[in-house]
Amino acid sequence: MHDDRKLVEARLERVLNERVRPAVHPATTPLTVEIWSTADEPVPVAEGLAAPTRPIVTGAPWGAPWGTSWFKVTGEVPGEWAGRTVEAVLDLGFTPRTPGFQCEGLVYEPDGTPVKGLHPRNTHVRVGAPAAGGEQIHWRIEAASNPDLEADGVPFQPTRLGDKATAGDAPQYVLGDMVLAVFDETVWNLVMDLEVLGELMAELPVDGARRWELLRAVGRALDAIDLRDVNGTAQAARDELAEVLAAPASPGAHRISAVGHAHIDSAWLWPLRETVRKVARTASNMTKLLEDQPDFVFAMSQAQQFAWIKEHRPEVYARVKKAVADGRFVPVGGMWVESDTNMPGSEAMARQFVHGKRFFLEEFGIENDEAWLPDTFGFAAGLPQIIKAAGSGRLLTQKISWSKTNSFPHHTFNWEGIDGTRIFTHFPPVDSYNCEMTGAQLAHAARNFKEKGLARHSLAPVGYGDGGGGTTREMVAKAARLRSMEGAPTVQWESPADFFEKAEAEYPDPPVWVGELYLELHRATLTSQAQTKRGNRRSESLLTEAELWAATAAVRAGAPYPYQELDRIWKTVLLHQFHDILPGSSIAWVHREARETYARVAQELEGIIEGAQRALAGAGTSELVFNSAPHTRRGVPAGGASAAADEGGGVVPVPRDGGGYVLDNGLLRVEIDARGLVVSAYDRAAGREAIAPGQAANLLQSHPDFPNQWDAWDVDAFYRNTGSDLTEVAALGVEGTSVRIVRAFGGSRVSQLLSVPKDAKRLDIDTEVDWHETERFLKLAFPLDVKADRYASETQYGHVYRPTHQNTSWEWAKFEACNHRFVHVDEPGWGVAIVNDATYGHDVTRAVRTGARAGTTTTVRASLLRAPRYPDPETDQGVHRFHHALVPGATVGDAVREGYRANLPERRVTGTAAGVAPLVGVDNDAVVVSAVKLADDHSGDLVVRLYEANGACARATVRVDGFAAARAVLTDLLERPLPGAERPAVADGGVALALRPFQMVTLRLPRG
Repeated sequence: MHDDRKLVEARLERVLNERVRPAVHPATTPLTVEIWSTADEPVPVAEGLAAPTRPIVTGAPWGAPWGTSWFKVTGEVPGEWAGRTVEAVLDLGFTPRTPGFQCEGLVYEPDGTPVKGLHPRNTHVRVGAPAAGGEQIHWRIEAASNPDLEADGVPFQPTRLGDKATAGDAPQYVLGDMVLAVFDETVWNLVMDLEVLGELMAELPVDGARRWELLRAVGRALDAIDLRDVNGTAQAARDELAEVLAAPASPGAHRISAVGHAHIDSAWLWPLRETVRKVARTASNMTKLLEDQPDFVFAMSQAQQFAWIKEHRPEVYARVKKAVADGRFVPVGGMWVESDTNMPGSEAMARQFVHGKRFFLEEFGIENDEAWLPDTFGFAAGLPQIIKAAGSGRLLTQKISWSKTNSFPHHTFNWEGIDGTRIFTHFPPVDSYNCEMTGAQLAHAARNFKEKGLARHSLAPVGYGDGGGGTTREMVAKAARLRSMEGAPTVQWESPADFFEKAEAEYPDPPVWVGELYLELHRATLTSQAQTKRGNRRSESLLTEAELWAATAAVRAGAPYPYQELDRIWKTVLLHQFHDILPGSSIAWVHREARETYARVAQELEGIIEGAQRALAGAGTSELVFNSAPHTRRGVPAGGASAAADEGGGVVPVPRDGGGYVLDNGLLRVEIDARGLVVSAYDRAAGREAIAPGQAANLLQSHPDFPNQWDAWDVDAFYRNTGSDLTEVAALGVEGTSVRIVRAFGGSRVSQLLSVPKDAKRLDIDTEVDWHETERFLKLAFPLDVKADRYASETQYGHVYRPTHQNTSWEWAKFEACNHRFVHVDEPGWGVAIVNDATYGHDVTRAVRTGARAGTTTTVRASLLRAPRYPDPETDQGVHRFHHALVPGATVGDAVREGYRANLPERRVTGTAAGVAPLVGVDNDAVVVSAVKLADDHSGDLVVRLYEANGACARATVRVDGFAAARAVLTDLLERPLPGAERPAVADGGVALALRPFQMVTLRLPRG
């Protein structure tokens, strides 16, 4: 037979587009439309429903950027349509671009009852099935004219539309057709049949019989269609397709667990307030679809988003709660938001699960066993322990498939964290968290699945996200046809929990991946929007202090513990750790509000801390020093306060031969040359020079920063090919006990203070940058005379090691990585730490010198600032402050201690001279207290969380001073007793613990 495959395929495409799809609505009648636009921000529903309106017609412009308009839609179903299915088709002016990135609407009944959301690929609202004829339509549509930041089709272009203050008021949209229409279900089903077969056909091998069977059936169906009467001949065409649609899948077919999903970024190319409405629209859509489709299951993550619906749309929330109770609307993930996992600190990462899981337990009686993070930009190696400590044991993500250099070797595996904890992990091979149930996507999932021959199950999150309304009726229809069809993987709607149970059962011994799940993309999110990152770090530190001192004041002085305030503040900070806020990849509006929010959070936490410390200090005029860090420093115990010791201060700089200054405290001798660069940092006790020969530290370096795409997200490896050392000095002099260095470059100015304390082997570097560059990357370099094949970066509850070399493509790809408070490089017996108070991104490289001074050196560079122009064209413009410290001779334990010192500064309060003994003490510095608080259940019990920080087994005794600790209970993160855990021994008021490397432990100490 002649090969007419391309002929039939082209015929299918044209007939579908030009004849069959238009016949789905064979008759229409226009609706009457009126409009009212708000003057500024969205208004309550009642106000929008009652607002006066004016007529508007199809083709009329409407909608200022970020505006809200209320459409009044009225009409009547023609009598001749009685007995037929009727729906409205409401086009707000949608473009073909992906749903979620343009205008959206929510339809209401006149009494304010939500009906469903409107989106570019979900524009229908059912009126009657069948209609009686004569039905009156009286709807209101709350329409958001969110600007499309890529309306011209060119991505990553600078735009002023990202903030209402700069977006202007030009209308963004042109009203489309607003009509009532007859819905021909037979034609619609024919469209679904032809789409499924056409998509599947394109994925089958050309030399296989099944492809040709489908082709011939499609050809017969097209022959059966009378193009002059599609509606009258649609059933005949469907009859021609019935046999090939009914042919069952092979027993060995890949099995896909489909779960309805609508990945909604809690902020990104829209502000937080718009996400509140996106979630309400999507939940309205999905609860309605669940009513119409009995097999469908929908899953939604992020407790914050449920809380928004509860607060702002209680009528929608009532429908959600009912669907949850029915097991159809499934809360997943157990986190407050789908946060970044690289940058949040230990406690913050833990509290994501505490607040998320507690919300789901209290609201729905549901405890999730999975972390659900499809879009997060890589996963820190401390996360498995946190997930397990929260009472979960599974993780789902898809994002690692975005890596540009290496293909991850597994889709289903056990992920092992730094402490040895393993969690069962799945990467959906469909490679999308917005699966549309197309033949190409499902075939890709089956081909792509790397566990073939050992396992057959994968998961597919199905639906449009980001306000795109979730799963559509078309996706459900396609899934029904693909439940079992020859040549395709099987599809079944299932909850994530059902999928994981099947996947674990069939794959009881999966391979193991040890260490971080590094995303080989979006590395610049560790640096973009520096003020957002500083706000996060400061908030985390202030929360640590607030809980510590409030708990101490409650136990010691009977002060009221601010349960509600801390709960609310934690949730605010956790929300801003969402994976497009903390990473700096949102529009200007989001980061402007974040800066304002962090300022309010800091003010409130400062008030809590001050109140608690004053309650503890008592009346008096003596000065007390409060130490919030988990280590004693300068005689002040960890978590306690004592009479103020000598502040220490710094050593006075003295002139250096050849220009510059010397700072020498007998422990460390630092030479700063005439360029303001550190050319020597000599550890006197060890007789070791920290700075690489012929090199200089405290070196600011500027690189061009214009990635191929994803401006705020990405830094590409070629940025290092060119750059400049900023060595010109505008001013160099002594200021008290510091050396002041001023530099000017481009449109920017840097001022630094370098100092060495009298009693510590540490060089402190305080940097202020007035930044006015664009598309530049600013680094602070420390070339070190250390031969290190690997280095340590702090992560949650420990540290992770990374190689300094680039032997493999996996190592080369980690050219920008994350640390929390420190980076540590060492040789056996001697090392150097670089600590910080607000930066995360860094790079570490090695070099080998030849000649008389041959040797290997290691350079650590902290990433300070970037200046991408998309999506915020003013990213990082303005004044920034950074603190770094160079600590020669440091062990990992010293790095931990110095990291806490830099982030938890001492506080001075007047009071009695007696001081404040620590509420909690630990007799081993390797065991670090990360939280001291009262139990969340308001029982008054004391909760202490601690971890082994050095990466070695450790024993410690935890002592409580303030009440008699008669017993201690090991708990999970939700402060519930761990099943089967032995109760720690308590003797003489101390709790004896033995910890494995990096183990985190939560102790609950009842107060009688």
